[in-house]
Amino acid sequence: MHRATIVFLLLLLLFIPYGYSSPQRGNQLPGIAPEDEPAVPPQAQKEMEKKANLQRQTDLKRDAEKLLKLSTELKQYVDKSNENLLSLEVVKKAEEIEKLAHSVKVKMRGD
Repeated sequence: MHRATIVFLLLLLLFIPYGYSSPQRGNQLPGIAPEDEPAVPPQAQKEMEKKANLQRQTDLKRDAEKLLKLSTELKQYVDKSNENLLSLEVVKKAEEIEKLAHSVKVKMRGD
């Protein structure tokens, strides 16, 4: 795969809409009515959500950079191998990319 293709796929992954996550249920514990929970002022709630979104965006950028680095390394390993030799490093690198890509997908959905 060409580097430009890898970069394009990573960027496409970053811009998938967030709105496809399942509706969130409240943090309600069994036997505890919502009115028994301490009320969080709406302004504080919005501020907490904003900070969480900023942190998620920072994490996504960091993970996307790492994905690009790992993809480039994988490409280099594959270029060095031939049809008779598949390096264990290639398999490990591909698994690492897969796990990180899944993590990015989950973060983008807001799960």
